[in-house]
Amino acid sequence: MTTTGEVEPLTKTYYRIIAAELGVQSHQVAATADLLTAGATVPFIARYRKEATGSLDEVSVSTVRDRLEQLAELDKRRQAVLRSLAERELLTEDLRGKLQAAATLTEVEDIYLPFRPKRRTRATIAHERGLEPLARWLFAQDGGMDSPLVAAYGATAGPAAGTPAASTAPSEPTSPPVALPARPAATPAELLAAAAAFVDAERGVPTAEDALAGARDIIAEWVNEDAAARARLRLLFSHRGAMVSHVGRGKEEEGVKFRDYFDWQEPASTAPSHRVLAMLRGEKEGFLVLRVEPPEEEALQLLEQQFVTGRGPASEQVRLATEDSYRRLLGPSLETEARVELKRRADEEAIRVFAANVRELLLAPPLGQKAVLAVDPGFRTGCKLAALDAQGNLLEHDTIFPHQSERLRTAAGERIIQLVSEHDLEAVAVGNGTAGRETEAFLRTLDLPSSVVVVMVNESGASIYSASDAAREEFPDHDVTVRGAVSIGRRLQDPLAELVKIDPKSIGVGQYQHDVDQPALRRALDDVVMSCVNSVGVEVNLASRQLLSYVSGLGPQLATNIVAHRIANGPFGSRAELRKVPRLGPKAFEQAAGFLRIRDASNPLDASAVHPESYPVVEAMAHDLGCTVPDLLHQPALRAQIDLNRYVTDTIGLPTLTDILAELARPGRDPRERFEAFSFAPGIEKLEDLEPGMRLPGIVTNVTKFGAFVDVGVHQDGLVHVSKLANRFVRDPAEVVKVGQSVEVSVLEVDLKRKRISLSMREPSNDATSGTRA
Repeated sequence: MTTTGEVEPLTKTYYRIIAAELGVQSHQVAATADLLTAGATVPFIARYRKEATGSLDEVSVSTVRDRLEQLAELDKRRQAVLRSLAERELLTEDLRGKLQAAATLTEVEDIYLPFRPKRRTRATIAHERGLEPLARWLFAQDGGMDSPLVAAYGATAGPAAGTPAASTAPSEPTSPPVALPARPAATPAELLAAAAAFVDAERGVPTAEDALAGARDIIAEWVNEDAAARARLRLLFSHRGAMVSHVGRGKEEEGVKFRDYFDWQEPASTAPSHRVLAMLRGEKEGFLVLRVEPPEEEALQLLEQQFVTGRGPASEQVRLATEDSYRRLLGPSLETEARVELKRRADEEAIRVFAANVRELLLAPPLGQKAVLAVDPGFRTGCKLAALDAQGNLLEHDTIFPHQSERLRTAAGERIIQLVSEHDLEAVAVGNGTAGRETEAFLRTLDLPSSVVVVMVNESGASIYSASDAAREEFPDHDVTVRGAVSIGRRLQDPLAELVKIDPKSIGVGQYQHDVDQPALRRALDDVVMSCVNSVGVEVNLASRQLLSYVSGLGPQLATNIVAHRIANGPFGSRAELRKVPRLGPKAFEQAAGFLRIRDASNPLDASAVHPESYPVVEAMAHDLGCTVPDLLHQPALRAQIDLNRYVTDTIGLPTLTDILAELARPGRDPRERFEAFSFAPGIEKLEDLEPGMRLPGIVTNVTKFGAFVDVGVHQDGLVHVSKLANRFVRDPAEVVKVGQSVEVSVLEVDLKRKRISLSMREPSNDATSGTRA
């Protein structure tokens, strides 16, 4: 402990706190913290440092990182408060102890509140007018000046006495001290008589009633700054608070999209994130008036139980002061806190759902390295075509007009068949935007080889990519329409490699993503993208700069350097050659190497997830069996003879050895599921084609807390409410569906005017409106 009141970092305490929250041991948290401090990334720690962390997964490692930062912020604020108090000579040993024991920022702020430098308030004005002695006298109530309340609030030094926090001693009247009875008055007349002694027109106290009002202002501030009172009311807001919204004056017609909340009330503790964010947006846009409030009667009762200790006139003054404090100071302050906490909780849930959806989209099954014809559909401006080779390189592009006349339709078909034949294309990727379904239907009429699959591709964000710096850098001589078509084709070949080029917020699987805490969202999405990229692995000789930048230990600059080195010197022949890349030092190599793949390298382990630091142990295994490393990769019988316990050392334990053995069985395995082509129901292309009772195939495009949105091929996603996701109760839609999943749905209702489709995934026998399949 320093003389200024600073506290040393509570590292070990933090480890214990986090360990208890995660249900792990403190040494696991400590080891993880040490690795993070040394610059290790979350994927690297989770994959290659299992011995140190006790096999903590990415979620746990991320939690350790985030909680350490939160606790460090708490410690930083605690030290700032201690310094402030010490500099103003207000720091006592009691205060120091309370601040050191505070476990949250809220506790720290509650303790500091009476001492915080503040603006001129009604209470400070009353202090200046010499009314604090009257306030203390009233506060004593029936207990006299020996009352515990006076002992707590009536000290003669520091803000706890009710003095301005900016002062170091209580404000005293400049006139001679007033002699007050030892106990508060027994009647209203005696109370007024005592208060009359403080009347001083020159000091702004013209009447006894004014003196009492000023004393009540001082008491109201004491009540507001009482940590115990704030804690009790905070719990009341948390457990019994309600979100109450009403339509703004004159906004009934304009705010139609918020109609559900024009007269709405629900418990704040159980309000789902999407409704909280919807109401907050409605308030921000001026359509709603929103309050968060507990039952006022209960709030006032809690305060009276704490502060009103008698039944006489003085106690009535204290009761009036507590009521004023709640309505003017404490209530609004805690409502602001409650709203901040509601927003934080809603943001956290919305970000979690969004991140989960992005993960599913990024890890969607890839078609793989196959040549593709990409089609960006359009009516008036035509369909943009882009022929791509198996590596996604643009071979040729064109524009066709299959939706304008029979002559142009015939020419369009001939051109597509020609491109497929000339470039040996194996699939056709069709964007699902405007004219997507019509173009898909047209393509299915063509005499294409039976091996060529036609696939609808979600094109959300493709237009953003086509106008980005990355697209201009990649295709400087082509316009946005060509770039957009290329992006659609590459999404089919490898969704992950293409989607990392755009901001995940633009992918279209979020909810209120522009309303939530943006730094928190950015971090969560970066974590998800990095996790996905590193779990799949990256072909270093094929990867774009954007994809490489998400590899553990790299980043934009090193990714740029790798691509530049590849262009200047040709493909990398081994992982070891990465050390020649400018500024890619030993630490970056350690972090990145295991996630980078080099196909056809001289060392077959370079194409696997086995880290170079573990090559010697694999070579030792091969040596002991009298074979080569390639033999180990290709012969299961040899791997079955390996006794992992023989290779345990101080640095490599069974967790890593088990991973190595699994990797030898399937080196460089792509963890993504196998690609399966999906087709919408023929003849269902627009809203008007839908009828209640139809049973249709669909693709899940978004998962929210209230259900899932499903594309059935009509340019408007339908909603499967959470109650219609299964024949059982579903608490979380993510338990049943995920983005990109193929499902079968029944059409329940079609609202053409509002362009809304209600769907069900329950078995037909459980939906009265379901009928035959379309």
